[in-house]
Parts: sequence; structure tokens; C-alpha cells
Amino acid sequence: MAVYTEVGFAEADALLRSLDLGALSDLRGIRSGIENTNYYATTAQGQWVVTLFERLSRAELPYYLQLMQHLAQHGIPVPAPQADAGGELLHTLAHKPAAVVTRLPGSHRLAPEATHCAQVGAMLARAHLAVADLAVEQPHLRGLDWWQRTVPEVLPYVDAEQAELLQDELAFQQQLAASAAGRALPRGAIHADLFRDNVMFDETAGEDRLCGFFDYYFAGTDTLLFDIAVCLNDWCADLTTASLDEARALAFMAAYQTVRPLSHGEIRLMPGLLRAAGFRFWLSRLRDWHQPREAALLQPKDPVHFERLLRDRIANPWHPPATT
Repeated sequence: MAVYTEVGFAEADALLRSLDLGALSDLRGIRSGIENTNYYATTAQGQWVVTLFERLSRAELPYYLQLMQHLAQHGIPVPAPQADAGGELLHTLAHKPAAVVTRLPGSHRLAPEATHCAQVGAMLARAHLAVADLAVEQPHLRGLDWWQRTVPEVLPYVDAEQAELLQDELAFQQQLAASAAGRALPRGAIHADLFRDNVMFDETAGEDRLCGFFDYYFAGTDTLLFDIAVCLNDWCADLTTASLDEARALAFMAAYQTVRPLSHGEIRLMPGLLRAAGFRFWLSRLRDWHQPREAALLQPKDPVHFERLLRDRIANPWHPPATT
């Protein structure tokens, strides 16, 4: 969510008016993130997020918007895409495909406690159940195929020890995905990037309440367990050592399994998927660190944390407890 494309006030105002959202009163670029151009927009009718898509194609984008619309209609607190008079969710701004969605209330919890992790786990399970009848489907574009293409791109930038780890882990993940147990894992539309800064909480009567998941633009069809692993690796990890915090991990999984119990195969393969989630983000951060794109507010993220995390997940495999 950096700013790659500068948007003029007048053209943003014209888009919002065309969606019957009122006249634009304020427009501000959003600094965080690395994939798309995002702005906060304010009108008399509310606050919105305007996104210009920098990498995803116009053909790929309807999936993400329809997924968000579907989740919102099923009671999952996500940004709701705004349609034009013809029902179209995908628009054009500054010659780029664009969307306008509701801005969620609340703020991030960047130092989460077990209670926050439990709420994320329960809501993620609800989202996984909600997509069972989703009519559209699209591959997870940062899944195994992308890993296979990207490892050769980053190898010239890393040392011999890192190169060995990248190649060994890719081979391990290829074998896991091709195994009978890997192919049997439950699949569906996943968020695939549900980090601490993609969830909002609001304090009500002295208690934090989860009020939104957002940034669904890495979503796609993959194993539900990969989505869980991404969350465990972020929400339940120590940011200094990258090791899993047992109390937070258990709280997350207990809440998730209250809504959707894991299969025996998911419990057995959790260590491998925790490695997969660590590998995916180490790989993407290596590429963005060594092959940065131009952006007005771009802040590439250091890949060191996820290298440390992957090494920890290999050395310390973790299984969630089975439900009784």
C-alpha cells in the first residue's frame, strides 16, 4: 500500500461522485505496504479507501472484489467494495484499474495478547466457512508456482548458506504439496496475508473488539492450513526471536477450532505449512529488498525476520492440539 501512482484531487472526486458517494473533501496517500497505490478519501457520506492496482491485471481483479463482497454479505467484517450504477465493482482512476471500499474503524494491535489472537482465530475460521459457497475461484498467485519462479530470481543476491536454505526448502515444499497428505488438505479462498497490520480492533467498554480484516489482494484458492500458518507466524511469534509464543498460539488455535475443527491431516502437516508460510514471506521480502520498485512512499521490509523464522520452524516443529 505504497504510492506508486499520484492521483489528482479532481479525478478522485469525479470517481467518488460517480459512485454516488458524495464530494471529496480530503485525499491522503497511505504509506504502509508495498503492492498497490492506496489513498484515504473522505466525503460527507463517510471515509473510503481508494486503491489503484499496480501489478494485478484487470482480468484478475474481479475475483478479489467479489470475494470481499461475498464475505461482507456473510457477516465477516471486511471493506465493502462500492459499485457503480451498473453494479460494477472495478473502476478506472489515473488510467489504472481501481476500487473504492469502505474504510474500517479501529486501529492495529501490533503487540497482540492471547485475547487478540483468539479473536483473529475465531474470525478466520468463520471466514473459511463463509467461502464454502463462493461462486468464483482463482489460484493463490503467491503460492508454489510463484515460489518456483522466484527462487532463481533471488539466488544471485544471497550468500551460499541462504541459497542452500532456499533451494532445500523449495524442494521440501514441492514434495509436501505433491504428497497424498498434502493434496488431501482442505482448500478454499484464503486471505494469505492476514498480518497484524491487516486487522483492526476497536475498544468498546474497556475491551478490545475485532472489527475488521482487510487487504484481500493476495487472496486465492489454497489450503486453509496455509492461511492459519501465516497468522500463527505473525500473530503468535516473538518479533525478536521469531519463535512461536505458546500461549498465544494455543489461544489462536483453540478459538479457531471451536468454529472449525482441524482434520487429523491438518494437525499432522502444520509444521510443514508453518515452514511454507515463513518461506513465502522470506522469499517475497528478499525479492522486494533486492529488486525494489519506484514508489513515492515505498518502505521495503527487511527479509531477515523471515529467514530467522523459517530456520526456527525447521528446528522446532509445532503441532496444535487436537479437539476432543
